[in-house]
Amino acid sequence: MKMTTLEELFQNELKDLYSAEAQLVKALPKMAKAASNDTLREAFESHLEETRGHVERLDEVGSAMGLKLTGKKCKAMEGLVEEGNEIISADGEEAILDLALIAAAQRVEHYEISAYGSLRTLAEYMENTEVVDLLQQTLDEESTADEKLTQIAQEIYPMTQNAEASGSDEAEASESEEMETSKSKSRSNGSARSKTSRSRK
Repeated sequence: MKMTTLEELFQNELKDLYSAEAQLVKALPKMAKAASNDTLREAFESHLEETRGHVERLDEVGSAMGLKLTGKKCKAMEGLVEEGNEIISADGEEAILDLALIAAAQRVEHYEISAYGSLRTLAEYMENTEVVDLLQQTLDEESTADEKLTQIAQEIYPMTQNAEASGSDEAEASESEEMETSKSKSRSNGSARSKTSRSRK
């Protein structure tokens, strides 16, 4: 890898981001399928279409600069996708797992927001307004997607509280039932001992 000029740095970052978006296109359908909440599933499906558009925009950037964007693997996105796969295969309460999916998705969004922001700044240094505009469009969409995920998480969170409250009520009911059973056995044993005592007299 050679990075001795601003242009070479830009090219390296652009190829890395292109790989990241391509990996995300493959990962989002799995996350959508794993989501239990309808709104979350729809958000993943909607962002999949946006992400395909992001890949097309990066292709435009590459064409404008005469660059071939394939041939580099974004290891950061590879790790983030793997974390998402771990959640997809996990067991647990639906609402909790949906919140975990959102957390994984927002880590991806924050990575992309950072990457697009840095790339746009480099394009500004290079005074390439066409590329700046293309990158800014995607940056705005990534930020909006992140905000949408936060809103969905805020809608799902009360569901986890209700589930916990329901579980607590069931536990208390079970504990109360066990106590009553224990008391009943104790009274029964006491009655038996009393009858035995009277019989001996």
